[in-house]
Amino acid sequence: MEGEQEVIPGSSKDAHPEKFDIRAMPEQPKQKKPGQLPEEMIRQFFDDGYVIVDNFFDRKDLDACREAVNELVEQMVQKLHTAGKIRDTYSEHGLFERLTKIESEFPGANILLHKFGRLPDAFKKLWTNERLLNVVEQLIGPNIAGHPVWNLRTKTPQNEATTVPWHQDVGYLDNNSYTVLQPTAWIPLLDADEYNGCMEVMSRGHRTGRVATHQCCHGGTWYVMLEEEEIRRTLEVDTEKNRVLCRVPYGGMLLINNLIPHRSLPNMSNVIRWSLDLRWQDPALPNGFYNMKESVLMRTADDPHYVVDWDKFDFVDRHAEQKKLVEDMKDLTPVAEDDAFDTTIQGPWMKKWEIVHVNRHVEKFDMSKDLLTWHGHQVKA
Repeated sequence: MEGEQEVIPGSSKDAHPEKFDIRAMPEQPKQKKPGQLPEEMIRQFFDDGYVIVDNFFDRKDLDACREAVNELVEQMVQKLHTAGKIRDTYSEHGLFERLTKIESEFPGANILLHKFGRLPDAFKKLWTNERLLNVVEQLIGPNIAGHPVWNLRTKTPQNEATTVPWHQDVGYLDNNSYTVLQPTAWIPLLDADEYNGCMEVMSRGHRTGRVATHQCCHGGTWYVMLEEEEIRRTLEVDTEKNRVLCRVPYGGMLLINNLIPHRSLPNMSNVIRWSLDLRWQDPALPNGFYNMKESVLMRTADDPHYVVDWDKFDFVDRHAEQKKLVEDMKDLTPVAEDDAFDTTIQGPWMKKWEIVHVNRHVEKFDMSKDLLTWHGHQVKA
């Protein structure tokens, strides 16, 4: 109707600060479990929307994750080399240089790795680490599920594709997440600082309980973006005073909620800044990711001996399901063999926000077709 404004699907006029601020803090245990944090650190998480925890992990657990990343890189390198996409495997280079060398021959190799959907055992062990789940229990209570969106960040030096602009995590997730606290642990696999691209947050940017209006897509990437003016206006944050640089040493982590605005800085060093982000929520609340995959139950108050059902979580063969789905959708052409080396990313967040900048990722996302992709998954919207 003439005069009416278009409603952006990701927008919401609702505000739910009580779901994220100090009112959402569970009662803290009188007897601390191994790894649990002092109450003042938990209060900071709810007051400021973030907290940095130094020297939390046993180095052997993170070293195992480093080795798992090495194996993922090796698998990708062999696939590229066998297909004739690269001439050299650069096997003489280590974890913090090899992917950069691969990028010199095959730009976008970091994106292939980012899209890789298999969850290595070392990542699973870290995600369900007893001490870590004890901390998560301090944030959301004794029933804990792992949210299906986890990420291995492949931050190669001076690369736009690995530099994430300001956003709230809810900007990527379905609208059910707007009222559900989902704490995330950002875990660097080396000392992270402003030189190699650490995180930066807008302290207290969650206190209004609002979701700001994001836009898509940033530069030549698939990232949504949140303008600082929008942060000031809608989230009522002083973007100069509340900006916090989050240096995190190897062995530490940054805990944030899904409403706090944050970004990662450019990697200006000559080494790769690898990191993981893992998130959780109460399994009784709306969960999953756009009906693509459900959360995985990790802890329940009813069964202190509960064992995580990873088989169920890993059940879907994404490549087989992708092929079947494409065959079932008669309006789509078959997946080309070269799609295995496709360095674009599309996802349902592209339907949530206004497209203000078209690039190769956006161009491949045909809004007239119900094909959405995320970490190798394809589903109907």
